[in-house]
Amino acid sequence: MERQVNERQLSVLQWVQDGCPAGVWETSSYKSTCQALQNRGLVLVSRKAGQWSVALTSAGQHYLAHGTYPPRGSRPPKTQAAAPRPQTTRAQETPTAGRKPSPPSHPRVTFTEELLQELAEADGIVVKSGSGPDLEKWPSRVAAARRSGKVPETKELYGGWCRGGYEIKLVDIPAWRLTVLEPVPVPSRLTRPHTVVRAMQKEQQPLGLTKPVQGRALRLIQALITATENAGHSSAAGHTGSAPPSHRRRRASPHFTITAQGQTVEFLVLQEQDRTEHVATEKELAEAKKNSWIKIPRFDYTPSERLRFVLNGGQPHRASEWSDAPGRSLEDQLAEIAQEVTLRGEAAERKRLDEIEAARQKRIRWEAAMEEARIQYAEAYRFRHFEAQEAAWRHATELAEYVSAVRTRVEAMPPGQTRTEAETWIAWAATRVERLDPLNTPPRLPHIPEPRADDLRPFLGHWSPYGP
Repeated sequence: MERQVNERQLSVLQWVQDGCPAGVWETSSYKSTCQALQNRGLVLVSRKAGQWSVALTSAGQHYLAHGTYPPRGSRPPKTQAAAPRPQTTRAQETPTAGRKPSPPSHPRVTFTEELLQELAEADGIVVKSGSGPDLEKWPSRVAAARRSGKVPETKELYGGWCRGGYEIKLVDIPAWRLTVLEPVPVPSRLTRPHTVVRAMQKEQQPLGLTKPVQGRALRLIQALITATENAGHSSAAGHTGSAPPSHRRRRASPHFTITAQGQTVEFLVLQEQDRTEHVATEKELAEAKKNSWIKIPRFDYTPSERLRFVLNGGQPHRASEWSDAPGRSLEDQLAEIAQEVTLRGEAAERKRLDEIEAARQKRIRWEAAMEEARIQYAEAYRFRHFEAQEAAWRHATELAEYVSAVRTRVEAMPPGQTRTEAETWIAWAATRVERLDPLNTPPRLPHIPEPRADDLRPFLGHWSPYGP
């Protein structure tokens, strides 16, 4: 079974097809990769006249087009390059005089170009399904597409596994990442320190930093606070005393805060540590030999001149930490930190407005549910009244039949006191039945009383009768 091309080899294979453009590889390690690809019959490496060159074979073209090796019976020898021969690192020779030049070949569509075209037709999202090696190649293909330089400058290509297979997205880069930021000037001296900086200066060891970096840290804070206040934000001093233990540095109280549109962002200024191998002393060795619980540390940590800003609070956009890096100091990153504060404030304001709108929409739905509940309550009340009338009518009808039966029996009785008393009861009973019968009065809709909260609850579903 032939080995699959890895991500690095696929990138080199794509580079060969693109004509071996200069400036892609920082070292000549790609030559070793080309040698491995030649052993698989995908490229042909030449060293004629002391000049190195490489070209795709037809098998290499097939692999780039289909992601698999061509059938064995259709493969040319490994030493035969594909025709027409693509560009190499050597200058192309001019056609021989008098020879008719061959017609230009149509450029082959690469995996990257096919993928970008597919994403454009699918509104930026495609899911590759299936199983086996073909599905497993997509992470490396997406990585190669990112490095190809063919992804539009305002787009980003993402890939990740999902339930249906491998999902690939081509999304717009957020506008804030394309914004050109103006550098934040850092004062060389603190002639007029901000009140927050002045509060730090009063401490014996401001921010818990060593003296070689204290001045620079305060000037960076001065510049950052000035830039954010110019953008309409406010700042306040926090805990500016000594530094916490190293294992609790990121959980310490903030040194200062900046509030943008109601969102408070906490800042912690840390001093980076340099780590070196610990050389055990004779005393440590003796103590460790004497007591088994004593552990000799592996490393020594000493404060460096590098600083780190740790941000906490709000929705992160660029990052939550910035630090001095080779070739890029914190002074060069202050504009990004200031923008981060603004972005977190804008995100908090959008969230606040969304919550207000969501609450408004929720109240509208609740009021509509309450109105519907009142209608249903009124209808249920009328129906209960209707059922009560029907029950009263049946009861009155049964009583009237009973009175009629009694009257028939009394009429057969001889005159006397007993009959007189019976006739008196019949008169009373007939009057009572007449008052009970609802048909003796014209029907009309009942008056609906004002419902209480518990009266509406059966008609509200998941809503509360007391509010949204």
